[in-house]
Amino acid sequence: MKALTSKEILDKVSDSSINKAGGSFKAIFLLAILAGAYIAIGGFASTMASYNLTSDPATFGLGRLVAGCVFPVGLMMVVLCGAELFTGNCLMVTGVADKKIDLKGMFRNWGIVYIGNLIGALIFAYFVFYTDSLDASNGLLGAMVIKTAIGKVNLDFGKAVVLGIMCNWLVCLAVWMATGAQATVSKIFASFFIILPFVIGGFEHCVANMYFIPVGMMAATNEAYVNVLGLDVSSLTVGAFVLKNLVPVTIGNIIGGSGFVGMMYWLIHRK
Repeated sequence: MKALTSKEILDKVSDSSINKAGGSFKAIFLLAILAGAYIAIGGFASTMASYNLTSDPATFGLGRLVAGCVFPVGLMMVVLCGAELFTGNCLMVTGVADKKIDLKGMFRNWGIVYIGNLIGALIFAYFVFYTDSLDASNGLLGAMVIKTAIGKVNLDFGKAVVLGIMCNWLVCLAVWMATGAQATVSKIFASFFIILPFVIGGFEHCVANMYFIPVGMMAATNEAYVNVLGLDVSSLTVGAFVLKNLVPVTIGNIIGGSGFVGMMYWLIHRK
């Protein structure tokens, strides 16, 4: 079947915001928990597939490529199975611009979905830690998970915002393309090839970080992991997680998805 045009995608995305804004709390919340878990699954699998490569500067780029090839499975599950992902829902701004929903409805959805995504990601992070899944290579995997989390909570605020913009520009483009695709394989390809450069580039995704940072904090309680690379874990606090990463990255994600995708195409096709 022929893919939708960009204007047809805009119409479909705008229409979808009606159900998202007015849906029942329970349904939205449960779908959001699933989405958080799906993204966490992609995060865990990509780390497991690439940690030996990313731990060596000589193969770091190759490791990012491997991680990028695996991580998109999370968005594929969101798109094909049905789930509520905060970053993708930044496209609801098109419904507001078309006056199909109001800001209150959009923010209601965003609030419910954000909390649900966090819960889903935390649940899967705990499962990973509890099952000793980070023991691979005598704890090197656990050490790399901690190192990743440390790097994320020590980002400069401005850089975290910009990395968030870059990330959700691509994520929402993937959702945009998947919306326009008519066949299942086309939706998979749209998810894969657009998410790939986001992972390779090391951009910041607030929902993915709801997994990466908490699982790193959990891993940091295991001295065996910490000692593999001699890491300083003092910066891994709940305050740093929220204020130094989630806040700026979420701001950037909203700008990237709502501004550079949703409103950009709205201005093109409506004005």
